[in-house]
Amino acid sequence: MPVRVNLPKTLTERLAESDEPLFGLWCCSGSAINAEIVAGSGCDWVLVDAEHSPNGLESILAQLYALSGYPVTPVVRPPFGDTVTLKQFLDLGVQNLLIPMVDTGEQAREIARAVSYPDGSAAGGVRGVGSALARSSRWNRVPNYLANARSTVSLTVQIESAEAVNNAEEIINTDGVDAVFVGPADLAASLGLIGQPSHPEVVSRVLRVIELANSAKKPVGVNAFAEADARRYLAAGANFVAVGADVAILARQTEQLIAKYREPGAAGAAGAPDGGLGNESVATESGGY
Repeated sequence: MPVRVNLPKTLTERLAESDEPLFGLWCCSGSAINAEIVAGSGCDWVLVDAEHSPNGLESILAQLYALSGYPVTPVVRPPFGDTVTLKQFLDLGVQNLLIPMVDTGEQAREIARAVSYPDGSAAGGVRGVGSALARSSRWNRVPNYLANARSTVSLTVQIESAEAVNNAEEIINTDGVDAVFVGPADLAASLGLIGQPSHPEVVSRVLRVIELANSAKKPVGVNAFAEADARRYLAAGANFVAVGADVAILARQTEQLIAKYREPGAAGAAGAPDGGLGNESVATESGGY
């Protein structure tokens, strides 16, 4: 008798059940090993990025397998939100999508249609039906997958431009959009403030989106690698926050470690027994992402 599979809870379900914000880490290296290390950190969700990282379908699949043994929610960001790419990601078994660069309500509506199967109406979904061939349904081992597929998917869209902030209320209230996520770095660039995600003009717009989402009772997340920013947005009502990335943590920690031995007189100094990785803070501030 074949095994019947129950899929993990989505990000939408995790957010609805939690009385506390959910903290996430990015995995940008394309490495399943790194993804597993990140998953064991105690974070709530892990973002596997395919927009700015060397990830394709095969490496994303490997990371989904690596993450599946841990109590974290995998979120995957495609390079863009076109119908064909989203179909491939969904059939791969991605349940939680983070779509970059959504500037208008119309874009949000088209993306929402792309993650839903057709229902016979003109406004229905446009996702291609191939579940019997795909991991999404565990090859038809998820009972009633086609009828319930949309409930197994969480759609988050990114608001990360001045135009998107101007259209934020419409984007937030789009049917089929389960959550929104603010990207301060691209928002800063769109305002002529590239590399300044903590600039007051950027912060004010992020806070505006959080306020609109809270009023609409829709979950809102934000990328905030600088601790002061993360705490500011949490206090304002952010429901989920990304606080670091594997590659940034590795870069800053290795720099700090080598710098200790480059300092005058450091060559003969006694080092920490763990190679200097013990309780020191890791600088993860970034103007990127």
